[in-house]
Amino acid sequence: MCSLVFGRYSWCPALVLWRTSRGGAGMAKSKFEYVKEFEVQDTCLRNCWVVVRLDGKNFHRFSEQHNFTKPNDIRALQLMNRCAKNVMKELDNICIAYGSSDEYSFVFHKNSNWHKRRASKFMTHVVSQFASSYVFYWKEFFSTQPILYPPGFDARVVIYPTEENLKDYLSWRQADCHINNMYNTVFWALVQKGRLTPAKAQERLRGTLSADKNEILFSEFGINYNNEPLIYRKGSVLIWQKVNEVSKKIVKLPNETDEQEVEVSRWRTEPVLLHTDLIGEQFWEEHTDILSYR
Repeated sequence: MCSLVFGRYSWCPALVLWRTSRGGAGMAKSKFEYVKEFEVQDTCLRNCWVVVRLDGKNFHRFSEQHNFTKPNDIRALQLMNRCAKNVMKELDNICIAYGSSDEYSFVFHKNSNWHKRRASKFMTHVVSQFASSYVFYWKEFFSTQPILYPPGFDARVVIYPTEENLKDYLSWRQADCHINNMYNTVFWALVQKGRLTPAKAQERLRGTLSADKNEILFSEFGINYNNEPLIYRKGSVLIWQKVNEVSKKIVKLPNETDEQEVEVSRWRTEPVLLHTDLIGEQFWEEHTDILSYR
């Protein structure tokens, strides 16, 4: 394709590009720019809480091939929490996050105008930051287990118009965590300690209620479900809190010839990990600032 040059400007039939003598481009247009009209307008409704929930893709197979401990692998859960902390630090306007098993939900404040509230931007930034963090921090938690292949995550965006809707969403995810964890705890007790096959364990648990599962755990295996770690039963909550960070620094004091090591403290806002109940009102009464604009 040829270009006609006239003094300081160049012109091309397919590309109109005005270049100044300093080499800058003041305007760029081409006949192909009409394709932008096919882009979907996906702006999230204003004054609504934007939730991005991601889930591990085929994590049943991933956990088996990487020898995850059943029913819960504390290393895997801690890795998920580490990734979620990194997402909160790197992205703007996330006020709370909740995770369990291989899923995590990130809540963007209703007043956020990050990337003009485009759903595709919320979703892709969260899932890409999380997935890359998962690989980056893997060795910190699985020092003896190499990662065999890149994990995958999918994500979705949901908007909630009121605080009540948002709280109910987080309550739903925590209730789901409890239901799934109780089932998995009983299932793997039947398989690992009761010597049942997975098919027989599924058959044994079909139609059982929470009380039935508690009874199986306690009467047959001596396990009190209420004594299981909170991270398994309640999941993980990340909120912003002020943390006093203490570090050591070498300084030279006035009128002193030798340097001395002193402790220096400073307050900074960091994502803090909690394992607590979200369904009752106590959590929200104790943390009234979570949903306020940061």
